Amino acid sequence: RRPLPAKFLVLGSASPDLIRQSSESLAGRISYHELPPLSLTEVGRNNWKKLWVRGGFPRSFLAAKEISSQDWRRDLVKTYLERELPGLDLRIPAGTMRRFWTMLAHYHGQIWNSSEFARSFGVNDKTIRHYLDILCDTFMVRLLRPWHENLAKRQVKSPKIYFRDSGILHSLSAIENFNQLQTHPRCGASWEGFALEQTIHMTGIMEDQCYFWATHQEAELDLLRVHGAQREGFEFKYSHSPGLTPSMRVALRDLKLNHLWVVHPGPNRYPLGDNIDAVPLTDLCK
Repeated sequence: RRPLPAKFLVLGSASPDLIRQSSESLAGRISYHELPPLSLTEVGRNNWKKLWVRGGFPRSFLAAKEISSQDWRRDLVKTYLERELPGLDLRIPAGTMRRFWTMLAHYHGQIWNSSEFARSFGVNDKTIRHYLDILCDTFMVRLLRPWHENLAKRQVKSPKIYFRDSGILHSLSAIENFNQLQTHPRCGASWEGFALEQTIHMTGIMEDQCYFWATHQEAELDLLRVHGAQREGFEFKYSHSPGLTPSMRVALRDLKLNHLWVVHPGPNRYPLGDNIDAVPLTDLCK
């Protein structure tokens, strides 16, 4: 309305109800914007350790004490299971969903295997996939699609599982601080998921451009960006001075990558080979 245009901000917790109550189709008249957790561009490069441990939910990251951050995340998990899911008409027992979510934390960064989960829960594959779809649709988990093409190699065709927020992953894995994280057996997988989410957010990669690639001969690429004829690869290594590996050479050659970035927590950027560079995660802010 002129001269005072009206704007409406519909928040996520209310939007499902509003859409259900609407008697008209909103197709062509509504736009969705995904609001991810905080990134390094918002909290500052020097806060990457804190962001990694606590995750990007504002109240978790900004908590005055570590214990306050942990308590907030525990409350988030409880509220999500007991109130948010029933509010979306998802009638799944909170205890069952918590067990599934906790078990999924142990598979963070791994290939999805619904049959293995189904055997553990005593249900069929379809039910387990429904549980996973709920976590994906509510932006708690990312299902990273596999990339495969006509190569003379057996390629992995199942997706990989990642928690979108590292703080929630650490809560469900009983990791309370940075020191515990350093000695945890899943530290490398946690870094991979954290760096992957930060890379997607800070570089502006679209959802339909994100893939991973792997073969049964153990060659793999953590993140592949496909944009038209342009292909870029990202490897995430929790090492301050990662080196060149045979797997990186295979990925660069077989996928015909324009460039391969090896993202690490160290301070230095340096070349590893032709079209392969090691780059600090904090440099992606630039």
